[in-house]
Amino acid sequence: MSRTVALVVTLLGGESTGKTSLARALCGHLAETGLTAELVPEHLRHWCEQQGRAPHAHEQAAVAREQARLTDEMASLHGVDIVVADTSPLVIAAYSELYFKDHSLWHEALAWQRRVNLTLLMGLDLPWVADGFFRDSPTVRDAVDAAIRRELQAAGLAFQTIHGLGQARTEQALRAIGRCLGQDLTATEPSLTSGRRAWSCDKCSDPACEHRLFSGLLARNHTGDARP
Repeated sequence: MSRTVALVVTLLGGESTGKTSLARALCGHLAETGLTAELVPEHLRHWCEQQGRAPHAHEQAAVAREQARLTDEMASLHGVDIVVADTSPLVIAAYSELYFKDHSLWHEALAWQRRVNLTLLMGLDLPWVADGFFRDSPTVRDAVDAAIRRELQAAGLAFQTIHGLGQARTEQALRAIGRCLGQDLTATEPSLTSGRRAWSCDKCSDPACEHRLFSGLLARNHTGDARP
């Protein structure tokens, strides 16, 4: 498969929410399906590792813009089907608000996010793990999550929250990507088709989220309108 324009998927969330692991897993799986998927690493982490510290208030905007530039650059490459970005300027905007009380980055970050094809927000069901350098605390993780949700919802930008551990988390993200592509990227799961798995949208704002889609299918099944 070769797309004329790359599908851009951004993974959002605070520290220790599994963005990097999921991004790598997605690219690996997508490659196995014959798609050309490219990963855009988190520029903020790269910056911190290079400088040995977190960005100061006046440096936040440049970090956010570089993340956007790297993603746009990857999406413009010929032959790339899908770009998986390990974060977006929204995450830097959230940190800027949290640490510096600076709300100025939100407008530009949201404008950029509107051009993204699929926004996946990491659920908070993974345990917080310190890395001895970059990560702060579970409290900061929760605050970043709340800020991102608030801004996405206020701007009317659709997103889907991704939950689960390991392969389950990857498969949920793949289903979301598959809907954008119009193709099934995962094996059929009996627990999903039978309705035995509990859904956890966690205040997802996506009008096409799986919970609502599945609830609609169940309702039609009860009235005999839907086929198995």
